[in-house]
Amino acid sequence: MPIRFYNTLTRKKEVFQPIKEGEVGMYTCGPTVYDYAHIGNFRTFIFEDLLKRYLLHRGYKVYHIMNITDIDDKTIKRSREENTPLGQMTDKFTGHFMDDSNWLKIIPANEYPRATDSIPKMIEMIQLLLEKKYAYTDNDGSIYFNIQSYPDYGQLTNLDLNAQRTTNRIASDEYTKDDPQDFALWKGWKEEDGDVAWDAPWGKGRPGWHIECSAMSNQYLGDHFDIHCGGVDNIFPHHENEIAQSKCATDQPFANHWLHSEHLLVEGGKMSKSLGNFYQIKDLVDLGYSPENIRYQLLSGHYRTRITFSADKKHEGDRVVNRIFDLKSRLIELGAYSAAESQLPAVYNEFINKLDDDLDSPGALSLFFQWMRTQNSKFDKGIYNDRDIGESWEFLCVLESIFGIVKIDSDHIPNEVIHLAEQREEARKEENWEKADKIRDEVQSKGWIIEDLVTGYKIKKT
Repeated sequence: MPIRFYNTLTRKKEVFQPIKEGEVGMYTCGPTVYDYAHIGNFRTFIFEDLLKRYLLHRGYKVYHIMNITDIDDKTIKRSREENTPLGQMTDKFTGHFMDDSNWLKIIPANEYPRATDSIPKMIEMIQLLLEKKYAYTDNDGSIYFNIQSYPDYGQLTNLDLNAQRTTNRIASDEYTKDDPQDFALWKGWKEEDGDVAWDAPWGKGRPGWHIECSAMSNQYLGDHFDIHCGGVDNIFPHHENEIAQSKCATDQPFANHWLHSEHLLVEGGKMSKSLGNFYQIKDLVDLGYSPENIRYQLLSGHYRTRITFSADKKHEGDRVVNRIFDLKSRLIELGAYSAAESQLPAVYNEFINKLDDDLDSPGALSLFFQWMRTQNSKFDKGIYNDRDIGESWEFLCVLESIFGIVKIDSDHIPNEVIHLAEQREEARKEENWEKADKIRDEVQSKGWIIEDLVTGYKIKKT
């Protein structure tokens, strides 16, 4: 069956058809680097990682852009509070975000453009909007987008612009109510901005948050691309405003598919420092979480449903992750590295059908766990063959490639050692004992031992 995603723009599931066959252009809203990212932020980032991993598994070439917001109201405020230059402060938190993402096994984006590196593109887009009469200049040198000039404003949020009275224009980057307002494309320089300013044809100032993503997506993906992602909290006003200014500037459709992940509840409620349920990744590391446990908790619920992350669920997550790892260890002991069979079990097709249906991760995981119980029962009873071992290993590898929840043990075997062990197994089958012994000694010199089994071999640390 074809891949179908729920498109926030049309409010229905649609068959995914990339603009260019076999290739996907994807833009995801990255972190605002004024603080450490928290588990709520990473619910969205890990959903996007699942999406990307699945598209890669299905054979697409994915060109992924994740922006770094290093200039906005929040970053300037934090820089001022810490009395630290803006670039120094944002560099620090960008580094922490990259470290957290790597620890959580998130596949890196192809590009991480910073807003401060794309100011010329923003000025270019704002100039176009001014020329086309979609924007106007205020007395203080700020420039605003006139939402009345764009009749389709509100499509993403399902707002009826004609049925609502627009309020005054707003300079703040963020506002929570679904009130249509003229929003700032450019903010005229104010004393509190200090040296955070750029020259533009209409005067010195800095960009508004919304124009930043439009400029960076356009710069790297062009006027029209396949997928735009983010959390539901970004639908309004950020993504609504992105669509308006991008389509008006370029006269192109912008993004075809809009995918949004729901809010994450923590300990059953909204995350808050005062409630003691505010978790940054470093907090979870201190609590003994593994990246696989966190990924399992965040992916065991559908991305479009609210889920609860809880420290009470840590033991449950550990049990699930350890059961998967036990299967991996068991398969290695049974000679999975040298198994001749490399096809996938029949259940794989059902597994893929689940994920084809708007990334039904809980449905796919449920199928995997049912299959895993059946396989373990076969191994317990000794009623298995090489095909069972090979198929199990292949399916386990697929699970890891898509979900990233299979632990790598501290004694992870290097690929070089695995390759040597496979060469030795071939030599043994050919009864080339001299070559087999030579390879065994080479493996041992690298700190590993090959133990011969009836079903193949086992590699372990010396």
